[in-house]
Amino acid sequence: MWIKNSHTKPVEIEMANRTVQLDPGEKLLLSAEEVRDTTLRANLQVRAVSIVRPSTDEEEEALTEHLRGGGPPVEVPPDRLQDATEG
Repeated sequence: MWIKNSHTKPVEIEMANRTVQLDPGEKLLLSAEEVRDTTLRANLQVRAVSIVRPSTDEEEEALTEHLRGGGPPVEVPPDRLQDATEG
């Protein structure tokens, strides 16, 4: 799942398996396990972050590999990750 920091300030989310920091407007890919994390869910409830779109199977595989230490970070695909707030 792709999320976006929808605040005007940086957001830090301490999940069970990693801590992420997002600058305002920054987008990040999360694993299916992370999407179920209670801390992330709390941040979604207060709208500190918003969901942009589900990840593709390829993105999910690349993220899993990266989190295991075997691959590069998954980059935001600018041509495919436009959310409703960006027109």
